[in-house]
Amino acid sequence: MKTLRFTTNINCGGCLKAVTPALNQQVGTGNWQVDTANPSKILTITSATLTPEEVVHAVEQAGFRIQAA
Repeated sequence: MKTLRFTTNINCGGCLKAVTPALNQQVGTGNWQVDTANPSKILTITSATLTPEEVVHAVEQAGFRIQAA
């Protein structure tokens, strides 16, 4: 398993609710989390197979900004 980290603009419960279906489908339930207390809103992904590009695409499709941390 590898860990991928990204900065995002996912900053509240409503944002998490909006992005959850996309991330659960792409990454899998329980394989991601967003630290909304961190000023950079760090999204951490644990996956053996996903590329950073796939994660970026899923988050952008849900309407949020994301970049590699």
